[in-house]
Amino acid sequence: DYVSPLPIFFDGLLERTEPFATMAFQGLQDLLNAARGKQPSLLAPCIPTIIMPIKRCLNTKDNTIMCRAINMLLLLIRCDMSVGELLVPYYRQLLPVMSLFRGNNKNLGDGIEYGQRKRENMGDLVAETLELFERTGGEDAFINIKYMIPTYESCMVP
Repeated sequence: DYVSPLPIFFDGLLERTEPFATMAFQGLQDLLNAARGKQPSLLAPCIPTIIMPIKRCLNTKDNTIMCRAINMLLLLIRCDMSVGELLVPYYRQLLPVMSLFRGNNKNLGDGIEYGQRKRENMGDLVAETLELFERTGGEDAFINIKYMIPTYESCMVP
């Protein structure tokens, strides 16, 4: 039964002090990986309850917290692909903040951005999330993403 612990762990991503931040991140990662491939889905019934904690994490506009939340959102979808379609009605709550950080890439010329290794590059994470939303969200996903982020272009081949 994931309905009660999953929102608590997503809320824990707001934590900045150690070891609480690591415990919330690692605990959530373990929960999601344990639910991978289970039938019936353990994650699908939790979607309405985890939207508000994810939205709170994104609304902090703190790079570390947002990166952790987006990474866990990506892991959530990858652990159970059916969750992608269940998230479509909640795009209006999740995407406005992501649209602010969509172009947040560093222009280093020929330099190297080492945040890629830790998956802390916000622009790349947002782009990856939008693409995964579109791929797993069904036929209405692109329309909803385009409504919230007008400059978004489809990653699907026509």
